[in-house]
Amino acid sequence: MEKWLGRYSNFFYALMRIVAGALFACHGAQKLFGVLGGQKQEAALMIAAAVIEFAGGILIAVGLLTSIVAFICSGEMAAAYFKAHAPGGFWPIMNKGEMAVLFCVVFLYIASRGSGILSIDALIGKSKRR
Repeated sequence: MEKWLGRYSNFFYALMRIVAGALFACHGAQKLFGVLGGQKQEAALMIAAAVIEFAGGILIAVGLLTSIVAFICSGEMAAAYFKAHAPGGFWPIMNKGEMAVLFCVVFLYIASRGSGILSIDALIGKSKRR
C-alpha cells in the first residue's frame, strides 16, 4: 500500500504545503484585517502573530524561503499553543488547541523538507527536487 500513490508523493507534498500555507494566511488575515469571519486585533502580540501567519502563510504557499519561514511559523504555533491553549488542560482536543498543534507539526515537517516542486524556490533553483 505504501507505493500505491508513491510516485505522486512530490505533488501531494506540494499540495499539502500550498493548502497549509493558504489556510495559515487566512488566520493571519482574520487578525490583521478582520475578514473571513475574524476580528481585527489591536494588541501588539496578536498583530505580531497575525503578520507571521499572513506573510508566512503566503510564503509557504508559494514556496519562497520555505524552510526558514516554516520553522518560524512552527515556533509561533508552539508558543501560541503553550500560551493560549495548554493552560486549559493537557489534551489539545479538550483545550481547543488541536489546530495549533497540527500547524506546528506540519510546518516543522515542511521546514525539514523544504519547498519541493511547484515552488518559487524550485523555479529559481534554490530547492532540490526529491
